[in-house]
Amino acid sequence: MANALAERGAAPGTPTAHKAAHGFPWKALLPVIVAGVIALFPPPEGLAQHAWYFFAIFAGVIVGLMVEPLPGAAIGLIGVVLVTLLSPYVLFSPAELAKAGFKPANASLTWALSGFSNTVVWLIFAAFMFALGYEKSGLGKRIALVLVKAMGRRTLTLGYAVTIADVLLAPFTPSNTARSGGTIYPVIRNLPALYDSKPNDPSSRKIGGYLMWTAIAATTITSSMFVTGMAPNLLATEMASKTAGVAISWTDWFVAFAPVGIVLLLLLPLLTYLLYPPEVKSGDEVPKWAGAELAKLGSLTLREIELAVLVLMALALWIFGGALINATTVAMAVIVLMVLLRVVSWDDILANKAAWNTLVWFATLVALAGGLNKVGFVKWFADTVGSQMAGFSPMVAMLLLVAVFYFTHYLFASITAHVTAMLPVMLAVGMGVPDMDMRMFALLLVMTLGIMGILTPYATGPSPVYYGSGYIPARDYWRLGAIFGVIFFVALLVIGVPWLAMIG
Repeated sequence: MANALAERGAAPGTPTAHKAAHGFPWKALLPVIVAGVIALFPPPEGLAQHAWYFFAIFAGVIVGLMVEPLPGAAIGLIGVVLVTLLSPYVLFSPAELAKAGFKPANASLTWALSGFSNTVVWLIFAAFMFALGYEKSGLGKRIALVLVKAMGRRTLTLGYAVTIADVLLAPFTPSNTARSGGTIYPVIRNLPALYDSKPNDPSSRKIGGYLMWTAIAATTITSSMFVTGMAPNLLATEMASKTAGVAISWTDWFVAFAPVGIVLLLLLPLLTYLLYPPEVKSGDEVPKWAGAELAKLGSLTLREIELAVLVLMALALWIFGGALINATTVAMAVIVLMVLLRVVSWDDILANKAAWNTLVWFATLVALAGGLNKVGFVKWFADTVGSQMAGFSPMVAMLLLVAVFYFTHYLFASITAHVTAMLPVMLAVGMGVPDMDMRMFALLLVMTLGIMGILTPYATGPSPVYYGSGYIPARDYWRLGAIFGVIFFVALLVIGVPWLAMIG
């Protein structure tokens, strides 16, 4: 799906995506039908007519993102343009239109372009350039090979090497597919054959299945551990700010998830070793192969050293310099330095279709999500649903809502679509619950985004890569996804909730 492709670092709208949509006109008609049917019904009690019309268009966009008759960015742009053209009927209240000197044409255009001036959207774009630097310099591949060479003699420690490689790349790689599917997978896919472990064959369990499951599980944890570990995380922070007024910085996110993430990362290779055990426990072939590959790369290049210094500088400023310099400014400065130092060229940046596509896509989604709040839909929904939850304590209501948010990802093939469709709704419900700790609630919701990627073979960008490797049969993938999905979720509640309560 296009949404998943963006998370993979590929550009939605590729010929493959168009070919998949061709011949299925219902995909193009369904969003229109959904929006039209909703608009024909009278608005619910307490909701203004223009807000109901806006919601109808928003619902049509969400359905479009799910069935994808067009790439996701194009669907978002269509939604924004449609609202702008119909703004006197869907974006502004009668009181705003009656106000002397109010110009709906100018105001609607300002709203339409608001996503493109959003700092988080540009931080997402900048983070894609960090990933480009890893790719162009070869630093990401070298890190993975060094760890495999050092820890590859035993299958269990090899699992830890794969996990550590993902941890080192995650803070600067917002496409978890570029990180795991594009950097780590190409390295580890060469390893099973060294032990005659073949895809789509009983021999896959020798070592291939263990490695592939460890890799996909590791990247889902790191995607939850860093706000810059997956692009939808950054979109989620903006929606939390716009919908619930909860600001979440890079440091806030990391500190909130670190106890959960560290425990899961330490246990993951061992859990996989126990629950999906490899037949091959040790051997010398893997480190020998990694050593040969490192020899081909040669010594550390100047571009790799420069990139390492730049990403460490960015990380330090994100963690310690928040009061002095904005995170997006830091990222933009690093991009400029990468160009000046020729780690990447300007042509490389222009050719990065995934980054530019994601910029347009997320900018339009931010505007549409903000529009729900502007027209009063979020407040109405919060008040309506919140009144129905009077029998639950705030903590019980919070945990139930987080569970619903997490496990409904079985219905989505994209975390971005899940964020856009579900996060504003869940935040609005939480706002309607008396005495709900909205900061804790928002943090719990956004921290599930990465780990929910373990649930299905289509749950997040790299999932189809590992599922398609042939080393994890469908039955095993669904079974392991359910088991690890529950383990991850329970860890979030058992460790994360008390930790968030303690740090306030």
